[in-house]
Amino acid sequence: MPNSPIRITRASVIDLRVPTSDQMLGSDPFHKQPDYSSAVLHLETDSGLRGVSVVFTVGAGTDWICYGIKDLCQLIIGSDLAEFTAAPIKLYRRLIDHHQLRWLHDGVFRMAAGAIINAMFDLWAKSQDKPLWKLLVDLEPEFVADCIDYRNISDALTRDEAVELLKSRRANVAQRETEMSTLGPKAYCTAGWLGLTDEEILATIRKLQEQGFDSFKLKVGRDSDEDVRRIKFMRDAIGPDCNLMVDANQYWGVCEAKEHVDRFRPFGLKWVEEPIARDDVLGYVELSETFADADFGFACGEQAASPVIFKQLIKSGAIKFCQIDAVRVAGVNDVMAIILMAAKYGVPICPHGGGIALCNMIQQYGMWDQIAVSGHSDTQLVEYIDFLQEAVSHPVQVQDGCYVTPTAPGWGLEFLPDFIERHQYPDGDVWKNRAADRKGAAFEV
Repeated sequence: MPNSPIRITRASVIDLRVPTSDQMLGSDPFHKQPDYSSAVLHLETDSGLRGVSVVFTVGAGTDWICYGIKDLCQLIIGSDLAEFTAAPIKLYRRLIDHHQLRWLHDGVFRMAAGAIINAMFDLWAKSQDKPLWKLLVDLEPEFVADCIDYRNISDALTRDEAVELLKSRRANVAQRETEMSTLGPKAYCTAGWLGLTDEEILATIRKLQEQGFDSFKLKVGRDSDEDVRRIKFMRDAIGPDCNLMVDANQYWGVCEAKEHVDRFRPFGLKWVEEPIARDDVLGYVELSETFADADFGFACGEQAASPVIFKQLIKSGAIKFCQIDAVRVAGVNDVMAIILMAAKYGVPICPHGGGIALCNMIQQYGMWDQIAVSGHSDTQLVEYIDFLQEAVSHPVQVQDGCYVTPTAPGWGLEFLPDFIERHQYPDGDVWKNRAADRKGAAFEV
């Protein structure tokens, strides 16, 4: 707990957007020309410490998130950090159960609430001079269990089960922490964005291989014949022993997905990601049954908006890889619940990364999971992107195909002032002179 009182005095939210659409980076079947963006929350305090969090978006709509965060911040200005650290579930419920805002349910509301909770955890970790993963690892099992809202997930995970699972790992935590003291979670990277040429994809693969990567992902969904050609190209480029995954970004319906995915069987894929809608649990069950004899599994979760959807995906056996996102759900509390449910059912946590500084956050969850929850690194991969790492003063680093263990206090989300000045929307240098039809909701493809 903080040694002296730390009071929240002010909150500010920054709309940051990067025109990644110019290079087609991040492109997939639905998000044809995304502009990687973040709503950045700064919680100022009377101690000089600042709590920081981000909510990742892909351009238009970032302002919606910013407004939601600002509106909710009214509830914490003047509060003491010690109130939060004594029982994080209280703030979680105060936000999520707001008697009027709850009507909005998931999506923008839940992400805005998560921004506040994540910034409070960042502030807490900084007050202890610990990276976020270390703060979580050091928490007692009972404390972690009491951060979770079990109302709609107790049929999959109870408090007692959470405590028992965490206690069962405690004997090996120190050893696992030592093992991961230099190199953290094993990483993979999307080399095959949908808008890139074969030559651009190959150049990315070779650059990543020089950094020790042996796990790569390719976007699919544009055209079945073209998908198969590109998958074969990727497999030939990386060789038979590397991990290869494909991601359709929810582009198909169930019947359509069966037809497309059946053509992917020969290529030794590790997983097929989001072939159908993010919350179509019955559809994922059907696909998992249809392809039970395949050597790949299905992955989902980066757009699943609550622990309830994860409960259904995990408990039903619909997915073999659980892709949490650090900012899609309502902050650390929700992610704790999801990681613990996945551990109970033996589903590997493979966090979704990307965006602006999102990798700074997911590496922390990968560390906590592999040290204190699953307690191993045998099956998990944590996503990494090889661009926009220059946005923050503590960029993620990779070595030998793994994340280098983060040491900066908190999430490590301190943005460089020059990056903010250039990319603040709509008046930053990279935006103020762009054509109106290339901005926000007016930007149609």
